[in-house]
Amino acid sequence: MIISIQYLYWLAGVILAITAFMTLTDKSNPKRWTTGLFWGLFAVAFLVGERLPPALVGVGVLVMAVIAGFGGVGFGKHQDMPDKARRASAGRLGNKLFIPALAIPLVTVFGAMFLKDIKFGGVSLLDPANSTFVSLGLGCLIALGLACWLTRDTPVQAMRESRRLTEALGWALVLPQMLAMLGLMFNDAGVGKAVAHLATAYINMDFRLVAVMVYVLGMALFTIVMGNGFAAFPVMTGGIGVPVLVGIYDANPAVMAAIGMFSGYCGTLMTPMAANYNIVPAALLELPDKYAVIKAQIPTALALLVANIVLLYLLM
Repeated sequence: MIISIQYLYWLAGVILAITAFMTLTDKSNPKRWTTGLFWGLFAVAFLVGERLPPALVGVGVLVMAVIAGFGGVGFGKHQDMPDKARRASAGRLGNKLFIPALAIPLVTVFGAMFLKDIKFGGVSLLDPANSTFVSLGLGCLIALGLACWLTRDTPVQAMRESRRLTEALGWALVLPQMLAMLGLMFNDAGVGKAVAHLATAYINMDFRLVAVMVYVLGMALFTIVMGNGFAAFPVMTGGIGVPVLVGIYDANPAVMAAIGMFSGYCGTLMTPMAANYNIVPAALLELPDKYAVIKAQIPTALALLVANIVLLYLLM
């Protein structure tokens, strides 16, 4: 392959390393040392994590958790463009501001559909196992170039904005990776088998509708607890989806997995554990109620769960 997903990991690591350096040199941040260490450890995981002993990476993760748990991730002062200048720039650019944002999905779809099979000398242009993710990374880089071209600004300013957003999100930025890893740990620890045992022992699975409801609602509930559908998916699919829905009721694995994951996303809409989706936006928008986003999403999530139960029952 010519463009591997590993290159994107390295790029993310470089950006995080620069963020850590900028934080360490920012004297306006009262927690610059612990904050810089936090982002520095995260950068190391992206840059050389696969070459380090797993135990050492685990220690780094624990240190990050301790720093975040004791409130060591702080926020520095950032020089924002004056409101008058910002409005003037927005008025000058108008709808062109949407071009970089729209470029990301367009490039992603184009790459995933038309570039994944292109080869040069028998070597794939994109990482065959991760063509969509590589296309997404390329789309982000192209969007960055377009944004710099439209605003007549530099990548240095883009890095400053990246740091500002990273610090605004704080430790919640790390949650998706942490929770996905938690799901794998639960799966290896046999939590899925324990869930299957409890479900079959105390719930009558002789009725297909009951089995479907347990799987769909279980995906949502585990996601609410763990904050991420990726963490809940191996637990519920290994405990209920495969042995019960597929093994007993001959469900289509693709349908089961797709609707199951969608049910997990419904749980994401209803939990503060998904801080980067639900709590951080409320903070960035300075909403008086930090749970306002969750409260607005609950009716949609419940309606979708009912729809998922019906769809899985009919299509599996």
